[in-house]
Amino acid sequence: MTPRVSPPSSKPPHESSSPALQQPSSPLPEGHSELLAGHVKVDVAWVNENINISAKYPSEVGSKSLNLRSQTRFCFCLSSKERCRARCQTANLLGVLLGRRIRMATDNKLRFVTSMLEFPSGAGNISALNAIILGEALASEENDLVFPSDDFARQAHVSSPQQYFEMYKSLHALRISTFAKGNISIQWFKGGLTNICYNCLDRNIESGNADKIAIYWEGNDPGLQDSLTYSQLLDKVCQLSNYLKDVGVKKGDAVVIYLPMLMELPIAMLACARIGAVHSVVFAGYSSESLAQRIIDCKPKVVITCNAVKRGAKVIHLKDIVDAALAESAKNGISVDVCLTYENQIALKREGTKWKEGKDVWWQDFVPKYPTTCEVEWVDAEDPLFLLYTSGSTGKPKGVLHTTGGYMVYSATTFKYAFDYKPSDVYWCTADCGWITGHSYVTYGPMLNGASVVVFEGTPTYPDAGRCWDIVDKFKVTIFYTAPTLVRSLMRESNEHVTRYSRKSLRVLGSVGEPINPSAWRWFFNVVGDSRCPISDTWWQTETGGFMITPLPGAWPQKPGSATFPFFGVQPVIVDEKGVEIEGVCSGYLCIKNSWPGAFRTLYGDHERYETTYFKPFAGYYFTGDGCSRDKDGYHWLTGRVDDVINVSGHRIGTAEVESALVSHPKCAEAAVVGVEHEVKGQGIYAFVTLVEGEPYSEELRKSLVLTVRNQIGAFAAPDKIHWAPGLPKTRSGKIMRRILRKIASKQLDELGDTSTLAEPHVVEQLIELADR
Repeated sequence: MTPRVSPPSSKPPHESSSPALQQPSSPLPEGHSELLAGHVKVDVAWVNENINISAKYPSEVGSKSLNLRSQTRFCFCLSSKERCRARCQTANLLGVLLGRRIRMATDNKLRFVTSMLEFPSGAGNISALNAIILGEALASEENDLVFPSDDFARQAHVSSPQQYFEMYKSLHALRISTFAKGNISIQWFKGGLTNICYNCLDRNIESGNADKIAIYWEGNDPGLQDSLTYSQLLDKVCQLSNYLKDVGVKKGDAVVIYLPMLMELPIAMLACARIGAVHSVVFAGYSSESLAQRIIDCKPKVVITCNAVKRGAKVIHLKDIVDAALAESAKNGISVDVCLTYENQIALKREGTKWKEGKDVWWQDFVPKYPTTCEVEWVDAEDPLFLLYTSGSTGKPKGVLHTTGGYMVYSATTFKYAFDYKPSDVYWCTADCGWITGHSYVTYGPMLNGASVVVFEGTPTYPDAGRCWDIVDKFKVTIFYTAPTLVRSLMRESNEHVTRYSRKSLRVLGSVGEPINPSAWRWFFNVVGDSRCPISDTWWQTETGGFMITPLPGAWPQKPGSATFPFFGVQPVIVDEKGVEIEGVCSGYLCIKNSWPGAFRTLYGDHERYETTYFKPFAGYYFTGDGCSRDKDGYHWLTGRVDDVINVSGHRIGTAEVESALVSHPKCAEAAVVGVEHEVKGQGIYAFVTLVEGEPYSEELRKSLVLTVRNQIGAFAAPDKIHWAPGLPKTRSGKIMRRILRKIASKQLDELGDTSTLAEPHVVEQLIELADR
């Protein structure tokens, strides 16, 4: 496939040119590494597993060849608008961010600690470390280092700390914007024209992947499965795009998607992106009230849903929830004319679905009749791509707005390097597309890399605790990405649920959503991964769009429970309460210095709240809201939300730290800690504890758990209350609803609020019943 250069048009450009990046021969303005002039189209094309970036400029400027090793490809059209910023970023950032291959003088593949000389972590030199090599020994202690094997490191995209450091420095030098006082405005690739659907689908097909499987779908019930190739997926996306255009959806219009994990969910996301519409996926577990809030806020032209879904053995009538939400929205002056409904026959036949003629439309009756080709709507890199609302325990949900170009580059690049993705991989992320993980690492990041993705409709423990590993074996999954909550839940069950399956296809594991405690990390590594699969323990947020601190599997040794080091271009700092940066070994507030491509741009309709929440707490920084420790070797350890810090008699104790100590007890499978008012200490520590399957509750065990915390942290951190918990209130994606736990602990049972997103609502009743045991 040859590189292309042409002005933007309604169709992908087709003019060929030499693989050259042009740059001026004259001196550059201060602060710019490249200054490019004139109208330019930058095209990144996949040729024999290499990326060629080519661009056409006026003939008087010089040229420079750049060959990048990558499986990712993007199409950008750059106008003369803000050319200094846009072209400097595109030429430089795409080059570095997409993976320039650094040729190192050393042959070291992380077998020797001496290769770890220095990291951009504020920690300085790296001390001597205790090494364990994957496949040769088990990870047993938090201070152990788990090294990749020679074979893994040799084939990895980033195979040494030196290579990482050089790549990090290359991008670190390119500072696009800072979070200075005043109006916060983040822009990346402004003036560049692109389309993320085109890059996810059309480019893969043009590169020879038309017949490659894009989606393997596994239904709620075992034996229900389907698949789509990239060519078939594009056909279905185009049909839905054409339908949406036909009912009046235009560039910039919002579309709310309230679907379970059917293939139609990523299809709907991609269809909106293809025509420049802004999708807002709402987790199909939210109540009608929560859905109505989001509809009222973004005022969609269309709502897309299905009639019902099965979760385990239970049928959820989604259409009824949507009907109630639309009725509530109408009372508030927001009417939606079209409710496109997919008939999910496995859960409910259409005859049993409540229907409103003139508004409700069956997907199967209309969408398949539309053409399988649809012209791409080229959008500016800073045009909105999607809105994703954070749940918000009180008040109005926050509508996190992500734009197209920077998010596209960042999600694709983080996916490739954090999972060491190869074209032969089969990738499975257990998250729902109703959350940011499902956007960045189920749909966009994987498909921008041409990956084969598993989409799972069901729950990981139905019909039994071996379901995940059955799916892994069925589809030969090589990369498995899930939440620590699920890992801890599966730990409760017998290891036989894992070991009766082969899992030989697995080569990389991943963790997302919250800090993973060392004992859960070791179980994941030793039992699920057979002590041979590195774990990408990723830290990031809805707001960041992609990974911020994450291991690169072949680049350096891991410590169980540590997110390790920052991704390329990310500049994390730890500050004290006054906002002063702390160097070396420390604990404090985690902030980010300067912008990155995947950053969200605003809170929809409330930029003041955006600045107040994220940028005012520590002037000049993005405040993550998380606490973080950095050890003597520069490794980062996330300690949880700072609003989850409990102040006990003047001691500030992170809930994650206490939880980690509790689950280190051999009879504790999972724990969640909250703070409660204490008449003497100010706040007391209230711990909800789930025991290993089969273990009975006892006063002796309660004392043993408290003693474990005393021994590991100190007497000041000992829980005041151990609340036995058969289970914890979690969303379907595995997030623990700590808001509910706080209300139970404080006996504010009339203020439990919305529990509709819980995977198992009955758990709340069980916890209330056990409150006094």
